[in-house]
Amino acid sequence: VIGGSNGGLMVGNMLTRPVASKLFGAAVCQVPLLDMKVFSKLLAGASWMGEYGDPDTDDWKYLRRHSPYQRLRHDCLGIPEDGAQPDKIEGWACPKVLFTTSTRDDRVHPGHARKMVRALQEEAKGLAPTVYYWENIEGGHGGAADNKQRAHMWALTYHFLGKMLGLKM
Repeated sequence: VIGGSNGGLMVGNMLTRPVASKLFGAAVCQVPLLDMKVFSKLLAGASWMGEYGDPDTDDWKYLRRHSPYQRLRHDCLGIPEDGAQPDKIEGWACPKVLFTTSTRDDRVHPGHARKMVRALQEEAKGLAPTVYYWENIEGGHGGAADNKQRAHMWALTYHFLGKMLGLKM
């Protein structure tokens, strides 16, 4: 499964749901929106509150269920949230995943991908054995500044998928 930006939010949600995460052999999460608690404070995020809601109001009750970063840490890994002990989801394991982002993305802050990767690599350890990360220091929300960079990004993506899915290359 591949998704970028809002599609990255969808991929992030699939990664953190036990049934969905078992439906595919590998995932690619591109320039993703993953932490719905802070999205409104980063870059263009404030302009999306009309679409998603305001996480600093009662809207958080709904947004929380669709926030991959909180789902990972609190629901999948059982890390307490706001002092409350969560109901940890049993049987969750992260599929093989590649996160891609751009340092210069002016819409979705690269911190979304960075903190999700860190949580998967450091806090999820044995539950997320294959987590890759690539950040282009140029480009924008599309992850690449020109066709050469775009070709490189897609070559990385397809190489990752081919290798993870056992395809002959």
